[in-house]
Amino acid sequence: MEQHRTRTPRRQPSPPEQAPAMAAGGLGEGAAGYPVAVTVTPAVSRPRPRSGQVAPFVLALRRFPNPRLTGIGAGLFAAAAMFLLGCLDQVILDGSEIVYGVLFLPVSALTALWVRPADLVTAPISVPIAFAVGVIPIAGGTGGFGGQAMAVVTALAVQAGWLYGGTFAAGLIATVRKIRLMRERRRHQARVAAGQGARRPRP
Repeated sequence: MEQHRTRTPRRQPSPPEQAPAMAAGGLGEGAAGYPVAVTVTPAVSRPRPRSGQVAPFVLALRRFPNPRLTGIGAGLFAAAAMFLLGCLDQVILDGSEIVYGVLFLPVSALTALWVRPADLVTAPISVPIAFAVGVIPIAGGTGGFGGQAMAVVTALAVQAGWLYGGTFAAGLIATVRKIRLMRERRRHQARVAAGQGARRPRP
C-alpha cells in the first residue's frame, strides 16, 4: 500500500519587536529586554539677530510729547507762545529782534508737528499771525493805537527774514507729514485689497 507523506508546516519567523518609546532622558528597554539609558540633548535656541537698533535721537523724539491740536488750537498755541516769548524778550533782553526771530523757528516747527493731520493746511497760515501777535511787546510804539500799529508794521518789515523762515519751516513740515499720510493710506488700501482677493473662493 502506498503511504501518504505528511509535510510538517514550517513556522514563519515573527517580526522583531519594536522597542517601546522612551522618554527624553529616561530609561528604555532594548531588543533583549534590558534597560538602556538614553540621553537626549535639548535643542539650544539661538538668539535672533536684531533687525536694527533704534538711534537714541529717535527714542528721544518718541518720548517727546506729541499732542494732536486742531487748527484753531494750533493757532492759539503759537500765538500764546510767541506773545509770552515776546514779553520775556522785552523784559530780559530789552526787545532783542534776533532772539525773538530765533525763538520763532522752534515754535513754528512745533505748531506744524502738533497739528492734527486733518488741519495740516492751517499750520503755515497760523504761524505768521502768531509772529505778528508776539511782536507787539517788542515793537516799542508810542502815541496811541496808530503809533503802536505803525511800530508793529515796521517790526514785521524789519524781521521779514525770520517770518519767512518760520513760515517756510512750518509749510515744509506740514507737506512732509501730508506725503507720509498719503503713502500710509495707499499701503492700507493695498493691504485691504490683497486681503479681499485672498478671501475670494476660487472657481
